Amino acid sequence: MKAQKVAIIDMGSNSVRFVIYDINNYACYEEILNLKVVARLSSHINDHGAMTPEGIEVVLNTLNKFEVVAKKYNITSIRGVATAAIRNATNSKDIMSAIHKHSSFSVEILSEEEEAYYGFLAVTNSTHLPKGITIDIGGGSTEVTYFEDRKAIHLHSFPFGALTLKKQFIETDSPSESEWVTLRSYLQQQFSTLPWLKDKKAPVIGIGGSARNLGLIHQNIVNYPLSGLHQYEMTSEDVFSIQGKLSSLSLKEREKVDGLSKDRADIILPAIAAIEELILYTGSTSFIVSNKGLRDGLFYEKLLETIDVSHFPNVTHESFYQLAVTYQLDSTYQKRLSVLSSYLATELINNKLITLSETDLTHLHWASHVFYIGNTIHPESKSQHTFYLLTNQSINGLTHMERLAIAFMASFRSRSQLKLYARPFRHWVTKEELKKYELMGALLKLCYGLNISKRDVVKRIQIDFHTETMIGLSIYYDGDPYFEEFHASKYKKHLERCLKRTISIQFIQN
Repeated sequence: MKAQKVAIIDMGSNSVRFVIYDINNYACYEEILNLKVVARLSSHINDHGAMTPEGIEVVLNTLNKFEVVAKKYNITSIRGVATAAIRNATNSKDIMSAIHKHSSFSVEILSEEEEAYYGFLAVTNSTHLPKGITIDIGGGSTEVTYFEDRKAIHLHSFPFGALTLKKQFIETDSPSESEWVTLRSYLQQQFSTLPWLKDKKAPVIGIGGSARNLGLIHQNIVNYPLSGLHQYEMTSEDVFSIQGKLSSLSLKEREKVDGLSKDRADIILPAIAAIEELILYTGSTSFIVSNKGLRDGLFYEKLLETIDVSHFPNVTHESFYQLAVTYQLDSTYQKRLSVLSSYLATELINNKLITLSETDLTHLHWASHVFYIGNTIHPESKSQHTFYLLTNQSINGLTHMERLAIAFMASFRSRSQLKLYARPFRHWVTKEELKKYELMGALLKLCYGLNISKRDVVKRIQIDFHTETMIGLSIYYDGDPYFEEFHASKYKKHLERCLKRTISIQFIQN
């Protein structure tokens, strides 16, 4: 693929963003710039539904700011889109004419269906979820979709957003009891117009700034130790609890809440109300935060159009490919580690020495592909760097707890080191889970030793016998296994500790 820089301008009702993505020759991408202007375009709509001259000036000034920045980057393509504030303005043609006349950027108005679709595209290309309900609460509109098997079944755009709900139903900084009742009644009536949403009981996935703020507030409340917001999961009770806390605060107090952006403090309550009513209407028990939204959907469309698909075939696989290229991993070597660990795990399972589920084996597979990824930073502290890297960045396609599990396995050095890593996560990982991660990490480390010279000399692993105190392991090889034999005898102690058996290893020429 040809290297390129793709820019997206997302002109929302509350904020306008300018984002640049860098794509290299291997189709690996990263966001290299993300600028925001809190324009609040919906607040510049007059009683006749037209955007005021002041509002149009805000649009032009914002685009001019982005133009100055854009000149410093060798941008290959730019796509600018506008949503509800401009789409619904009675003078939208005048606004677009002004942009065309005074800006070098080309901006298009997305239809309601297109806006909903790109939010859906962002979620289904960045999560593992086969089914879900997305809600993207903007300043002037709210998009809701329902998808199954990563296919959009229903899409809808409501004519209300956090800004317009605040303007229509709440006169002061905080809603009164009667205003709260009226607001909720309105939201209930709006959602009831979509019978395809009723009692779906699928997870609700929040897109946009209000959803992200909701997740950040909860992470601060519970002292969440894992980094990353994308795919962060909360219960419906968590959502209602946060709303209760924020409702009891004045605007000035809300502005000081950790995780809540100051520019959203006045509109967060109507946004949460919309999320709550959707949760109630759909019967969902889970709320998941998506850090990917409309602009990401636009980017995925651009990235994937070269191979004529709308979705990555496998989101998790794509994420691990990106990690391998970014950290310059030897993919052939990592795949061999996956094969060897699969051999050994299968032998242990078949001999009823361990019990692992299909999900566990999948996690073992992914952990093998990033085992000691931190070695690329510094080999002396490869375990520490591995754990840090995997727990401090989102991995699309993995839940937070899956990412933590893989971090424990892929960074395994010893039981004592594992316990040290686990200390901040003691409320999120049980002792039984930690024992399992130790077992799988020890298994990976032994297999790591069985290809320490990176020559693929070990061809097969077989358990010949086992007793209550011993396991007989045969390692079949081609070539000189001197280094593999040395490291296997060195690393086997970790697995012996987990299995509570001595492991006798015999190297046999294939």
